[in-house]
Amino acid sequence: MGDVFIRHIELLGYEKRFFPSQHYVYMFLVKWNDLSEKLVYRRFTEIYEFHKALKEMFPIESGDINMENRIIPHLPAPKWFDGQRSTQNRQGTLAEYCYALVNLPHKISRCLHVVNFFKVRPNDMNPVTDSQIKKPEVFLLPKDATKNSTDITGPIVLQTYRAIADYEKSSTSEMALKTGDMVDVVEKSESGWWFCQLKNKRGWVPAAYLEPIDGPDESEEQEPNYAGEQYVVQKSYTAVEEDELTLKEGDTIEVIHKLLDGWWVIRKDETTGYYPSMYLQKSGEVNTSMKSELRNRSAPPRRSTIRNAKSIHKQSRKQISQETYRRNSRKYIQSRRNMKGNFQNKANVITEKNEQEENKPKAQPAVPPRPSKDLILNRCTESTRRKIL
Repeated sequence: MGDVFIRHIELLGYEKRFFPSQHYVYMFLVKWNDLSEKLVYRRFTEIYEFHKALKEMFPIESGDINMENRIIPHLPAPKWFDGQRSTQNRQGTLAEYCYALVNLPHKISRCLHVVNFFKVRPNDMNPVTDSQIKKPEVFLLPKDATKNSTDITGPIVLQTYRAIADYEKSSTSEMALKTGDMVDVVEKSESGWWFCQLKNKRGWVPAAYLEPIDGPDESEEQEPNYAGEQYVVQKSYTAVEEDELTLKEGDTIEVIHKLLDGWWVIRKDETTGYYPSMYLQKSGEVNTSMKSELRNRSAPPRRSTIRNAKSIHKQSRKQISQETYRRNSRKYIQSRRNMKGNFQNKANVITEKNEQEENKPKAQPAVPPRPSKDLILNRCTESTRRKIL
C-alpha cells in the first residue's frame, strides 16, 4: 500500500464552544486515499500557524524568492479580536484555501506537514466539555454558500490573556491580578480598561497588564496617523510624566496614535504627547452614559510604568519615541501648510486673471462697409432697388 494522502477537504461549518472558555472551531470533513472520511476540528489560529510553517518549508512556491512563482494560496492573518462575525465571514476564504491546498503539486499537498495536521486527534473524537456549561452550538455552512456569506451577529469570542505583572485593584469595580493569571476578556474598551473574568471573579483590569497567549503574527496596534482625528477634551488632566500633555476641558486636539493601554498620542497645535483616551470624545459624537461613567474613573496605568514585566510580546513591540512623533508631526503640518499655500497662490492667480478680464473694455463689433449702388442693383430685391432709385 502506498503513502497516505488527502483526496479532498470539505469545510462543513463551525462550532461555538464554551469550555474552557468561549471560542470557535472549524469543522472539516477530510477524505483520505483509502476512501475513509474523518471529521476534524481546528481553531483558525492553528490553521494560520500551519500555513506559516508550510510557506517556510516551500519558500519558492510561497513566493518568498519571486512572487511570480507563488502557487501556495494566500490566507489572511487572524484578527487580533476574533468574534462570531469574523468566524462566519471567513468560511468562504477557508473553503477556497482547502480546495487549492489539496490541488497543489504532490510534494506539497502530500507532505507530512499537511497529512499530520489533518489527521484525527484524540480531542476530535472526544472534545473536552464541561457538564455545567451548555453544549457547543453548531453552524453548518449552506451548500450554496459563497465567499460572502450572510453575516451572523453574535457575542464576541472570549479570548484568554495572560497577566504580565501583579496588579492591585484600587476600587471595588476592578480585579486584582497575579503574574501568570489567565483571564477571559469580556469587553475591550478604548479607554485602556478591559472587563475580565477569572474563575468566579469579574472586574476591570488595565489592558497594559495583559498579553494574548496565541496572538497573531501582525501588529497589535494601528499605525500612527499624522493627519490626525479631531477630538474634544471632556475632562482636564495635569501631566505627571514629561511626555504627557496638560489640557483643559473643551480643548480641541488631534489624535495621531491610538494605543491599547488607553494612553493616546495627541497633537495640540505643534506639540505632541500622551493623554488618557477616556477623557477624549470624537468631534461631533454624542455623549453616552457609558462614556460618562468611564470618564469618572481614573486613567489606567501606562504600559511604560509596569516594572519587571516579563512579556513575550514586549521585545517584538515597535517602540516609537516621543521625538519621532514630534518630528513626523511637524513634517506633516509643514507639508499641509505648503499645500494650502500653493492652493492659495493658485486661487489668487486665477482671481487676478478673472478680475483683469472683467476690467478689460469689451471689444465692439466692427461696422460693415455700406454696399455700393451697383452691388445693390445687382444682388438685392426689387423693393430694395426701388429705394435707391
